[in-house]
Amino acid sequence: MVIGTHPMTESSPLTLKFVVTRPVEIFGKRVLRLWHDVAGFFEFFREVVRWTFRRPFRIGLLLQQLEFIGNQSLNIILISGFAVGAVFGLQIGAVFQVFRAESLMGAATGMALCQELAPLVTAILITGRAGSAMTAEISTMKVNEQVDAMEAMAVDPVSYLVVPRVLASLAMVPLLCAIFIFIGVLGSFAAGVLLFNIDEGQFIHKMVGFLQPRDLVRGLVKSFVFSVIMSSIACRYGLKASGGAKGVGIATTNSVVVTLLAILFVDVIITYFQVVW
Repeated sequence: MVIGTHPMTESSPLTLKFVVTRPVEIFGKRVLRLWHDVAGFFEFFREVVRWTFRRPFRIGLLLQQLEFIGNQSLNIILISGFAVGAVFGLQIGAVFQVFRAESLMGAATGMALCQELAPLVTAILITGRAGSAMTAEISTMKVNEQVDAMEAMAVDPVSYLVVPRVLASLAMVPLLCAIFIFIGVLGSFAAGVLLFNIDEGQFIHKMVGFLQPRDLVRGLVKSFVFSVIMSSIACRYGLKASGGAKGVGIATTNSVVVTLLAILFVDVIITYFQVVW
């Protein structure tokens, strides 16, 4: 009686090789794609910096973007800042009340807003409102071949579309962050005085005593870096869009997701160096 060889016995080495090498291959491709994306982003950012200091200086477009990013985002910053400050004050006040240290609520809220909450929340809000709009607008122009028409007329898309948006973000996002801090402190002040019966003088005295100018500077530095990340990524995804209306949606979604992840990652790095130094 002849006993045949089971097919799985002969193919098992190939199957084992496939199982072992396939995940490594997929991981390697993703690493290489990530590396190319990061390298492409820095090359794109180098081009933005180069065009920033070259003529023509598009003042009209810059003013339009200043109004769009700054003035049109003010309402959401005011509402969100007051809400975040009040909620954080309520949480901190409930904890401090256990230790009879409610007067420190202003100092704790002010420090948290300056160093972390205001820059991060402002960047997230501006990314969702202005960053997504930047990507959608530029990607629509890209898929409609308006960007190609600019290049045909010897108008560089980076100079015309990207530089005004990046410069406007650099100017407006730190300013909006400062407004967020101020309104957030007012929200915390209202929560502390009205709900925890904290003396107004003690609230302000403790906050002024604990907070240092460097705390505010740290927050503004973060918001400055976040503005560069937000505007650059938004514009780059817009210029890379393809595939009609579907491509516009994909580019906008990817832009927001990548921007938020990049902001969170950079936030960890900046916070680490700020704490260590």
